[in-house]
Amino acid sequence: MTTYAEPATATAAATDTPVPPPAGDLLARLRAAVAAHPARTAVHAVDGSLDFAGLDRRTTALAGALRAAGVRRGDRVGVHLGRTSDLPVALLAVWRAGAAYVPLDPAYPAERIGFMAADARLAALISADAAPPVPDGVPVLRPDAEAAPAAAFTPHPLDSAYVIYTSGSTGRPKGVEVSHGAVADLAAALERSGAYRPEAGVVAWNASVSFDASVQQWIRICRGDTLVVIDDAQRAEPADLVRLLAEHGITDLDLTPSHWQLLREPLAGARVPRLFMGGEAVPARTWRELADGGIDALNLYGPTECTVDAITAPITGPGPHLGEPLPGVRAYLLDDRLAPVTGVGAVGELYLGGPGLAHGYPGHPGPTAGRFVADPFAAEPGARMYRTGDQARRSADGLLEYVGRVDRQVKVRGFRIELGEVEHALAALDGVTAAAVTVHEAAPGDHRLAGYVTGKAADGDAVVRPADLLAELRRTLPAHLVPSTVTVLDALPLTPNGKVDHRALPVPAPASAPVPDTATASDTGTGTPDAHGGVDEQVAEVWRTVLGVPAVEPTDDFLSLGGHSLAALRVVHLLRRKLGVELQLRHLLDAVDLADFTAAVRRAAAAGPAAARPALTARRAAVR
Repeated sequence: MTTYAEPATATAAATDTPVPPPAGDLLARLRAAVAAHPARTAVHAVDGSLDFAGLDRRTTALAGALRAAGVRRGDRVGVHLGRTSDLPVALLAVWRAGAAYVPLDPAYPAERIGFMAADARLAALISADAAPPVPDGVPVLRPDAEAAPAAAFTPHPLDSAYVIYTSGSTGRPKGVEVSHGAVADLAAALERSGAYRPEAGVVAWNASVSFDASVQQWIRICRGDTLVVIDDAQRAEPADLVRLLAEHGITDLDLTPSHWQLLREPLAGARVPRLFMGGEAVPARTWRELADGGIDALNLYGPTECTVDAITAPITGPGPHLGEPLPGVRAYLLDDRLAPVTGVGAVGELYLGGPGLAHGYPGHPGPTAGRFVADPFAAEPGARMYRTGDQARRSADGLLEYVGRVDRQVKVRGFRIELGEVEHALAALDGVTAAAVTVHEAAPGDHRLAGYVTGKAADGDAVVRPADLLAELRRTLPAHLVPSTVTVLDALPLTPNGKVDHRALPVPAPASAPVPDTATASDTGTGTPDAHGGVDEQVAEVWRTVLGVPAVEPTDDFLSLGGHSLAALRVVHLLRRKLGVELQLRHLLDAVDLADFTAAVRRAAAAGPAAARPALTARRAAVR
């Protein structure tokens, strides 16, 4: 069993038994799966299915096209695709061409995609868009491009497999470069731990490709598992997702604890697949619910810099905990002098070592050296360990328990966020003289970013307008980095040493959208309170409850009041139960304001349960 460092010893006990090397690289394992089961379904997606033979043909052809475009071993190739069968084809083709993939989510603002593409120095891009936002001179290939297949590529364990960008404390996202050996070791460690069952499974790909949680989902295809790519509309509708789980007989589902709360009721009475729960701490109430309900679930912990997962625990027994390191992982609790922390309950910073460590942050030697430091406890010379920034302690049972952070990195709805990046973006806006960002708990378990600024509007107004600032941020930042609210202050509170006192910032006030000059309740179809007071009040009450605001107006916009995708799902879920209406998420995310949404609720009730579900709109994609 892998354990963390014992304070009484000079070195860490890595495992009681030797950990074998990964069972071949993942491309070799994919070739073996193709040879053994060519007719087995490899990919299900909204645009169709591929068997393993078809997957092999398409990835080989696209890899040949990449090589013909000049892509060589060690290059980086951007993947700018939606959630269709093209996505796993492109990722595997990049690997087969000898390159590393760089995911570029089409839902991200063009400016951010352009920055990541330039920072990664892409050799090529795979995209279905006519004019993707990448620097001039980068060859763009369609996902169905074909050329003569190149010779089979066998990666060296140190060859780069992918570069995934995370939020950056200096105001810019930074890439994390992970090797093929680390990814292969991840798969082997999850197999040895029992997280991956020996038999082939049917795996739901739920996480965004821009986040490292996606890696442990989509690489399952390399071991012969069937991959079900959940598209954006299915991810957004709990009832649709539950139907998809049943339709394809999905055996494994990766999700955050927040997402589980939205699925628990639709899944009541249904077969629940094995749950891989990560991205944020599991609340005690969720742990008890899963454990007491006998649901097969795993708690997974690991930073992007340590190849997705490093520590895991079955969600059983009392209390949330991180559990034990995966095979081959070295975990230490250390103080600020890198000395082991002793005693049950003593808090230390968690450091991780082993074959899963990333190469570092390409182009950023300083941050790489600051986070990836020499491991004084490892037996092999030159070993490194990663400083996670997470604080943990040892329980009386010898298990690791998460305590908090030593820096200003946070997790909100499963997204890793450096508050400094959001502060930089706010401070750069016209009229803003100073900015601060914190996390506010609007309701139990509902954590949101809250922004605070000082400044004067460029048009001569006394202060900058929160709605204008939020609109600007949405044009440059991904949705998960945009604060739910911005509060304008005369001055930011300071500590005695002159730094911003984040603890002294006031509770954020909800920001209402500006009221159009000609907009009225009757203009948007809500009518008068007397005519529709019952429905009006119930819809408004649900908004107030979910958003944690004291009052709402017909002209209020859901996003401007701090709404996000999970909050939207809660609104829809509550109104379905209250009103017995077949309401869909699109009704809320496509609505201009509260009045427009209330009118949509009535139309949905009149249309009955068979209302059509159009494709995902830009507004819906923006709140993912």
